[in-house]
Amino acid sequence: MVIRTNCPECGSRKYKKNGHTRNGKQNHLCKDCGREFVLEPEKEVVSEEKKELARQLLLERISLRGICRVINVSLTWLLGFMANLFESLPDDLNLQMTGRKKDIILMKFESEVDEMWSFVSKKTNKQWIWIALDSETRQVIAFYVGDRSKESANKLWNRVPEIYKNNGIFYTDQYESYKDIIPESQHRPVSKDSRKTNHVERFNCTLRQRVSRLVRKALSFSKKLKNHILSIKYFICHYNITKSKALLALHG
Repeated sequence: MVIRTNCPECGSRKYKKNGHTRNGKQNHLCKDCGREFVLEPEKEVVSEEKKELARQLLLERISLRGICRVINVSLTWLLGFMANLFESLPDDLNLQMTGRKKDIILMKFESEVDEMWSFVSKKTNKQWIWIALDSETRQVIAFYVGDRSKESANKLWNRVPEIYKNNGIFYTDQYESYKDIIPESQHRPVSKDSRKTNHVERFNCTLRQRVSRLVRKALSFSKKLKNHILSIKYFICHYNITKSKALLALHG
């Protein structure tokens, strides 16, 4: 442990007590440069057990400050941990072509597409979550966050894997934006009574129940769009792994 005798910024020995830090330590203020510091800084090493618990809690509907209280870490540490964790997420969303018979020509995949309302920073800043879901495996094959325009529908379509674009049938609601994006021969606009979009609508509900940023009336909403998108991506990557493991167990 290092014990300071001067200001870490300018080296001055002229300082005074200045309240306490959030961790209860005596804080000091440099009289020359105004830098705040503690005399006995301690950088606690967060254990692997706590890191694993943080990974699990980030998948549940708990606020970031709530996670900090549970595992006794600072918000600064958690935000840095999240940044590194999100940076490692794969672009393919951990999608696995599991449980399908290889000797069958892949025609046709059935997929369901839907969009869900959310917001960032304030409710007037609407951000729609576009989801494409495999009807058989229940895995998310693509997602996009943006407005509710045809351009956003097109960006979702661009993220759909080629094997689905070439061999898939896509069930959507009757929203106009889909019509000019998904090829007519593959597009099946349906009503809710058809029950052809039940799985993706149920997944939307799962997102709202599990990702705290998507709760309609709460203080856990995203302040930045990037964090909003990456938090959803993190949950989807975990969700796809869970679904693929379940399919592997089912098919032996």
